[in-house]
Amino acid sequence: MGTALVYHEDMTATRLLWDDPECEIERPERLTAALDRLRQRGLEQRCLRLSAREASEEELGLVHSPEYVSLVRETQVLGKEELQALSGQFDAIYFHPSTFHCARLAAGAGLQLVDAVLTGAVQNGLALVRPPGHHSQRAAANGFCVFNNVAIAAAHAKQKHGLHRILVVDWDVHHGQGIQYLFEDDPRSGWETLTTWLPSCTCCSHWPLSALESIRSARAAQAPHWKSLQLQDVTAVPMSPSSHSPEGRPPPLLPGGPVCKAAASAPSSLLDQPCLCPAPSVRTAVALTAPDITLVLPPDVIQQEGSALREETEAWARPHESLAREEALTALGKLLYLLDGMLDGQVNSGIAATPASAAAATLDVAVRRGLSHGAQRLLCVALGQLDRPPDLAHDGRSLWLNIRGKEAAALSMFHVSTPLPVMTGGFLSCILGLVLPLAYGFQPDLVLVALGPGHGLQGPHAALLAAMLRGLAGGRVLALLEEDSTPQLAGILARVLNGEAPPSLGPSSVASPEDVQALMYLRGQLEPQWKMLQCHPHLVA
Repeated sequence: MGTALVYHEDMTATRLLWDDPECEIERPERLTAALDRLRQRGLEQRCLRLSAREASEEELGLVHSPEYVSLVRETQVLGKEELQALSGQFDAIYFHPSTFHCARLAAGAGLQLVDAVLTGAVQNGLALVRPPGHHSQRAAANGFCVFNNVAIAAAHAKQKHGLHRILVVDWDVHHGQGIQYLFEDDPRSGWETLTTWLPSCTCCSHWPLSALESIRSARAAQAPHWKSLQLQDVTAVPMSPSSHSPEGRPPPLLPGGPVCKAAASAPSSLLDQPCLCPAPSVRTAVALTAPDITLVLPPDVIQQEGSALREETEAWARPHESLAREEALTALGKLLYLLDGMLDGQVNSGIAATPASAAAATLDVAVRRGLSHGAQRLLCVALGQLDRPPDLAHDGRSLWLNIRGKEAAALSMFHVSTPLPVMTGGFLSCILGLVLPLAYGFQPDLVLVALGPGHGLQGPHAALLAAMLRGLAGGRVLALLEEDSTPQLAGILARVLNGEAPPSLGPSSVASPEDVQALMYLRGQLEPQWKMLQCHPHLVA
């Protein structure tokens, strides 16, 4: 099972005992509506439902004082005036006779999820709970938070499961000071907080200047303590980027792309945004041309048997001499059939094989087929000897990233080439500091990952790349492999595209000076056109 969903339906602690407009934020209807949207889109049904339980007082005591736990327990028997008086002793807190019960359920839901993930029952999960927790402190409620759910879950993971390093990423408009105060003196827990202002428009990559300044300030404060923040130029990034492409022409409008609209109110939930297509019946499919290859695949990954019509396959193959041979034509037919299934919403992601001699031509067909059959914006990440087709239009509908190119070059706003980094740290820096910012700024609705001749990636590195790209385009990722590498890579990529975590890359290493120089050069060339690059790069030690 890939993902767990845990929530509790008893949310009476968030209801009002008295009229107070400031308490509107705590009404449970928001949580109920979010859950309803998960169900409507079929997401809840694809998860393992875990039942919430109350956290014990001993578990609450992992981060809270006994006196504070006792004080909250006593709210169960207080009257309205007493509850109002007690609430007034804290900042933005509204106690109810059911607060203790519901706050324990919220904390217990997080504990259930931690246990499920760390025992291997699921790969990951979501705890959908109220009241929240990140503002509450050892002996004080704060900001609608009663018990610090995340801090309790982290302490539980250390105590029960023996974890030594835990990263807490706290994303909110407000500083999660409760988590900071509880963990800042504990050297065993790595904790990171990002305090920012949400952009007024979420349909593009425009970040307010205050958010970028906040990121810069945080990086400057942390740089003395983290090597990964020291390997970079710390000069300020221009805040008034040019509106022209590297060729000096205005960047094109992306057909079907995002349109900025003034937002007078808070951004709507991501769940409110329309899906590109309904949840597919098949999550991942593998199209192989050699039937004697045996792969160990997850039970819900299918090996595709279908192929496109012969006449249609031959028509697409006709411009390419390398696709004339029977084995290449057969592989192309399977690829076209799989790609159509993805574009029609029948399959979410897939893996297809092709002879090495036909890899470039097959990728060219896949790009053109995708763009002509429904994909408005297509991202192609090509590794190895796979040059961009010279006649592919620079119309903003395709973004071509060539990793293992001959040199670092931004040939256009939508054509970037970089050598394959030689060290693990350089590979991570390339993905985090270049590929992902460009990919998320482009917002594709189809992703092609092509591992061509001489791609040079080991299995864990290819798996990590696929895992990071599956967050794009609703998970519509098609991996194109050489037939010779299929036995080594198809199995691991199928598991990753199906939702499993990628394997470890092994010991970390520092990016080489050459890799750092190439990344900084490309970012400098592309920053004026891509807003996601207009903050300091992420380099990995």
